[in-house]
Amino acid sequence: MNEQRAIPDVEAMIADMGKRARVAAQSLAQTDTATKSAALRHAATALRSAEDIILAANAEDMTRSETNGLSPAMLDRLKLDPEQVEGIASALEAVAELDDPVGEIIDSRTPPNGLELSRVRIPLGVVGIIYESRPNVTADAGALCLMAGNAAILRGGSEAIQSNTAIHACMEQGLVAAGLSKDAVQLVPTTDRTAVGAMLGAAGLIDIIVPRGGKGLVARVQAEARVPVLAHLDGLCHTYIHADARPDMARNIVVNAKLRRTGICGAMETVLIDKAFPEAAMLLGALIDGGCELRGDDAAQDLDSRVQAASNEDWDTEYLDAIASVAIVDGMDAAIAHITRHGSGHTDAIVTDDEAAAAHFLNSVDSAIVMHNASSQFADGGEFGLGAEIGISTGRLHARGPVALEGLTTYKWIARGSGTIRP
Repeated sequence: MNEQRAIPDVEAMIADMGKRARVAAQSLAQTDTATKSAALRHAATALRSAEDIILAANAEDMTRSETNGLSPAMLDRLKLDPEQVEGIASALEAVAELDDPVGEIIDSRTPPNGLELSRVRIPLGVVGIIYESRPNVTADAGALCLMAGNAAILRGGSEAIQSNTAIHACMEQGLVAAGLSKDAVQLVPTTDRTAVGAMLGAAGLIDIIVPRGGKGLVARVQAEARVPVLAHLDGLCHTYIHADARPDMARNIVVNAKLRRTGICGAMETVLIDKAFPEAAMLLGALIDGGCELRGDDAAQDLDSRVQAASNEDWDTEYLDAIASVAIVDGMDAAIAHITRHGSGHTDAIVTDDEAAAAHFLNSVDSAIVMHNASSQFADGGEFGLGAEIGISTGRLHARGPVALEGLTTYKWIARGSGTIRP
C-alpha cells in the first residue's frame, strides 16, 4: 500500500471531519467556561456508567493485540482496569476544574503612540492528535482541547480501536448533555493508515498536529505534515549520579526512575555514574536485583559481572522495558556530553548534594525537563499540577515539556485607540 497518498474516500472523510471541526471550533472559541466544564463532568459520569462496556471493548483490543504480537510495553499502555477507567473519569473532572486560559491577558502596555495594547490568549483552532496504544488519550486529549476552546480530531492506533470508540462515545454524551456540538471532539472511525496521511495534508482544516507514539510515527508526521507539528519524541531519559550524591537517595531514585513503570516516556533509559561516586556497584546491584537487565560499558561490567556489554545502539534506545544502559563517566562535563549526544530532549536528572553542581547541570542540559534529586517518572502533566496532558513536547517552539491547557492556546494582540493615527 502506498501510504503517501490516501485513497479518495478517506481523504473525503477527513476533509468533512475537518470542515465540521472548523465550525465547532468557531463556536467553542466563544463558549463560556461553565459550559465547557459541564461537558467534561457529564462525560466523566458517562464513563463511569459505561465501565463494563469500556472494559469489554478493551478486552477485545488486548486479545487481538496479543495475537498480533504487540510488545509488552505497548500492551501495558493499552490495558485498562476499573481503577484506570475511574482515573480517566477523574482526570476529566480535574480538567473541568482548571482555570480557563481563553481570554487571559498575558500582558499589556501603552507605548508612546498612545495605543493601549494587550496580548490575549485564544484557542489554536482545530487540533489533530495522532496517537498509539493509550486509550486514555482519547479522553485526555479531547478534554484538554475542549477546555482550551479547540475542536479535536483524534486518530488512535488500530490496536485500541474498540477502547477508543467506547471512550469517545462517552465524550460525545458529555458534549450533547452540555448543549455543545459532537463535532467538537471527533474520532477517526477507520484504522486505515491512509487516514494519517490525509490528516497530515489537511492544511487549512487542521491547525496543528500532535503525534503521540513511537519514533516511527513521529518521524512520519514530521516528514509529511503540511501543518505545524507539536512533536513528542521518544523519552531517552538519563539520570546522572554525581560524585556527591547520597548513596541511599541515588539508589531509590534510579530504581524508581527505571522500574516504577517501564513503559512510560519518563522512564529512565540510561544511568550515568560518576567514576568518583563511591557506591556505583551498589547502584548496579539494586537495579539488577530489582529485575532490570543492564547493558554497560567496560567500567560498568567490571563493577558487576551481571552487566552485559552495551552496543552502540543501546545508548540511543528507548527500551520501554526492564532494561537500562549504564556508563561510568569522568565528571559532569562527560555526563552532559553523553546526554547531548544521545538524549532526545525529554527529561534528564542529576542526583547530588552539591548545589553548585546541580545548578551547572540544570543550566547546561537543554532538555524540556531537567531535574535535581528526583525521579524522571515525575515527567507528567498531572504531577506538574497541570491536570491531564496532551503530551511532552520535546521541541523548542510554542510549547515545551508537559503540554496542557496553556500549551493549546496562542494569542492575539488587541489595540485600543482614541482616534489614534500614525503620523
